[in-house]
Amino acid sequence: MATIGFVPPQNLSSVLSRSTPPPEYVVVKRPDLIAGIPDGVLALVSPIIAYWTYATFFHIIDVYQLAEKYRIHPSAEEESRNKVTLPEVLRDVILQHIVQTIVGWTVYKFDPVPTTGFEIYEMWSLRQKYVPAFVSDTVLWWAYTYGFSLIRIVLAFCFIDTWQYTLHRIMHVNKWLYRRFHSRHHRLYVPYAYGALYNDPVEGFLLDTAGAGLASIVFNLTPRENICLYTFATMKTVDDHCGYRLPFDFFQWAFPNNSIYHDIHHQIWGIKSNFSQPFFTFWDRLFGTRYEFVNEYKTMQDHITLTKYREFLQAKEAKKRAARQKKEN
Repeated sequence: MATIGFVPPQNLSSVLSRSTPPPEYVVVKRPDLIAGIPDGVLALVSPIIAYWTYATFFHIIDVYQLAEKYRIHPSAEEESRNKVTLPEVLRDVILQHIVQTIVGWTVYKFDPVPTTGFEIYEMWSLRQKYVPAFVSDTVLWWAYTYGFSLIRIVLAFCFIDTWQYTLHRIMHVNKWLYRRFHSRHHRLYVPYAYGALYNDPVEGFLLDTAGAGLASIVFNLTPRENICLYTFATMKTVDDHCGYRLPFDFFQWAFPNNSIYHDIHHQIWGIKSNFSQPFFTFWDRLFGTRYEFVNEYKTMQDHITLTKYREFLQAKEAKKRAARQKKEN
């Protein structure tokens, strides 16, 4: 059996039986997910595509005012409080993507070629040595094929959170580091999606590129696991800076660290709290840096958002009436 499919083979039970001799196997190069694009290259390209696609989605919502009811800050506040222009933000994000691509490509050239063909033998070996009889062969197959990958990726989430919390907090505690590097990101008092990776290049490399890369190395992730990790983490970071609390947003109901949580950190009164990013909040809770009134802020923000939404609807209706009157005259 040279390769493993996406679902269990029909003869799985007969192959994994304790009475069956070890299955023969041949190790071959794993086929690419997309023909002609190595999985390692796809792991570099996919997060960049995800970043610009997902950020553009929120930009369209912003420009055409498609979700004013769920906007955290009114657009006028974004324009007045932010100390950096959109072109400057886009320039720095492009620079970060260039840096992370160069670093990723360099590491990729030293990676071994992904192989397949040995999986059924390893499942058979697990069945013989460790897996009890009451665990079905199908469960073993799904656990081996997807469960172990999920565990490694979640552990990588925790590693990234630990890495980023540590460096992020250090950059706030050390005044020189803050002024020299991290203050650039805080020119965005009112975050928006394109600004998720608006950083000083050195900080962007240390926090994002190095953090995710080290997580991959520490937990020995495969290229396909890297695709999932890098793309998911990128979209999560964009979502944290999107400026909206959309009710159907998976990232915002699945993770306690979300757009409203990170928005607090971007405010003057919350800048010394909520250092955790991008997934969980356990380090903030452990070290007492979680903003004390997160729930109260959410409630207040709901009221502000609803009030601003009513004002938006009234202004929109007034514009329509003015347009009709102008047309009639």
